[in-house]
Amino acid sequence: KRKPKVIRTDGGPQEGKRGKGDADQDGRYYSEECEVDLRDPIKDYELYRETCQELQRLMAEIQELKSRGIKDNASEIDERRIQSCVHFMTLKKLNRLAHIRLKKGRDQTHEAKQKVDAYHLQLQNLLYEVMHLQKEITKCLEFKSKHEEIELVSLEEFYKEAPPEISRPAITLSEPHQQTLARLDWELEQRKRLAEKYKECLTSKEKILKEIEVKKEYLSSLQPRLNSIMQASLPVQEYLFMPFDQAHKQYETARHLPPPLYVLFVQASAYGQACDKKLMVAIEGSVEEAKALYKPPEDSQDDESDSDAEEEQTTKRRRPTLGVQLDDKRKEMLKRHPLSVTVDLKCKDENVLHLTFYYLMNLNVMTVKAKVTTAVEMTTAISAGDLLSPDSVLNCLYPGDHGRKTPNPANQFQFDKVGILTLSDYVTELGHPYVWVQKLGGLHFPKDQPQASCNPFPLHLNIELGELTGKLLRSRLQSRLALHKQFASLGECLGTVAGSPCRGELTNVTFSGATALQCHPQDSGGVHGASLQLEAPWAAGDILLSCSAKLQAAVVLNPGYSTLPPIFSLCLNWKGERTSSNDDNIRAMESEVNVYYKELWGPKPGHQLLTNQLQRLCMVLDVYLETEPHDPSVEGPKEFPQEKMCLRLVRGPMRLKPFKFNYPQGFFSHR
Repeated sequence: KRKPKVIRTDGGPQEGKRGKGDADQDGRYYSEECEVDLRDPIKDYELYRETCQELQRLMAEIQELKSRGIKDNASEIDERRIQSCVHFMTLKKLNRLAHIRLKKGRDQTHEAKQKVDAYHLQLQNLLYEVMHLQKEITKCLEFKSKHEEIELVSLEEFYKEAPPEISRPAITLSEPHQQTLARLDWELEQRKRLAEKYKECLTSKEKILKEIEVKKEYLSSLQPRLNSIMQASLPVQEYLFMPFDQAHKQYETARHLPPPLYVLFVQASAYGQACDKKLMVAIEGSVEEAKALYKPPEDSQDDESDSDAEEEQTTKRRRPTLGVQLDDKRKEMLKRHPLSVTVDLKCKDENVLHLTFYYLMNLNVMTVKAKVTTAVEMTTAISAGDLLSPDSVLNCLYPGDHGRKTPNPANQFQFDKVGILTLSDYVTELGHPYVWVQKLGGLHFPKDQPQASCNPFPLHLNIELGELTGKLLRSRLQSRLALHKQFASLGECLGTVAGSPCRGELTNVTFSGATALQCHPQDSGGVHGASLQLEAPWAAGDILLSCSAKLQAAVVLNPGYSTLPPIFSLCLNWKGERTSSNDDNIRAMESEVNVYYKELWGPKPGHQLLTNQLQRLCMVLDVYLETEPHDPSVEGPKEFPQEKMCLRLVRGPMRLKPFKFNYPQGFFSHR
């Protein structure tokens, strides 16, 4: 190893020891901070320029001497090098002085800034005190006493009725303030007297009510005793779960049902007793009117005089117009049977679907009306108003069965005679004539057009059809209730969807186009049958700032939700309008919810699919905005900084973004 060179000088301190010269040098070094205040910066700058010019001159001379290559020039070169070193030392000192000046300037600026902040804080405190005092002054100026709202008696009545110790005419007549106080005292005395009278009246009222209650209890106790005597066998029937009396009454009433309703009643009762204890079947309507329909017309030959008198009265009356006659014929054509069959389907969560079946006697078709009763009171959402509507809750229970047209081809000829265009104008009053309702009643009609090989209804017995229909009805009720809850939560606009940590915020949910859940065929885009259309716009960005990106989602819900998934169509308004037709990434976002919906299904039966799809849309919207390149022409930070973890921002010639979410790793990747 090479030993380090040690330079020794005469009279210098030994190596490793600190001498007096070093202490003097440190003193000189630290005295430069004081020297800064004594030196002129402009002169230092001029010295810096002269030193740099001198260095340039010396370097040029050294270069010229070296280029000559004369050996005698070595001493001159050494002299110029020594001069250059001296100039370098001067530059170092000027550099140290410049740094010291900079540090002092920063310290002075910081101190001045602190003083300005202190003065500004004092100013804000004073302004706040001024504002507070102005508010207090305004309150005092706008103060209104409550006695101004009290209707006091007139001055004449006051001086006439009030005692002298309260009215004090000698003082109150000359001083308005004392007069007001005296009138208030008199008002207080009157109210105390009225309050005592009111209490006395209440006590007397309570006594009378107690006497009435005792008499009512005595009268009401007589009715249960009479019922217990008349129906002594009913407790035994209830104990043995054999309601023979009730069943006997139902069967007696069922004898007056028309054949289709009778078939429905028998099949539904048998299925409820054997397979479904939560299915309740009952008969409603007037039995007397049903009996009157089957009575033969009475012989009118014995009442010739009465008929002659009626003819004379009819000739005197004006004949009804053609419009009135048509209205009467229409009412007769659409007349329902007096009796109807009600079926109550109860679910596990105690929600009930009430179905009332009617029979149109002249049209020979059956109709049904639906009503939903929930175990818990549902919050009414504007966007979910038609989900549980009686006119739409049963639409398309089987594919293609809209319930807007009569299934009996013969009815069209009957309608032409009375001027009825279609039965859909009367379904709100009469009920919907679904095809499955006719099947349950044993009514079978030929189709208007030849059907394909696939039949929406199974060609089995009515019992099997009834079992399948019951399952479909319960599934429809549960799915609609789940949608109702989701729409209620989405309509509140309380931040992110389902607690998602996404930047996308759901602002509102509104229906667009046709009335919600109205049956109309959608033959394009893979949507068939009746559909529900709604719009859900998102706004991305800070909640406190104005949103620059807005995602408009048009959703089509099939009545068979959640077996058939919703279909989304997106439109992003951000730096122009972006749709699936002009942006491949928007098409990829639609695929995430339309094609890969099975990943969002969740636990069976998948009623939360719509909420999960909306949450996934919020996530992919964040990915779309965060992975957009920053525009260099725009000053400031990026509008949507990246928060999501993505393995790769774009891929392929179409520059697709990573929309696939990998759980539980928590990152996004390409499919």
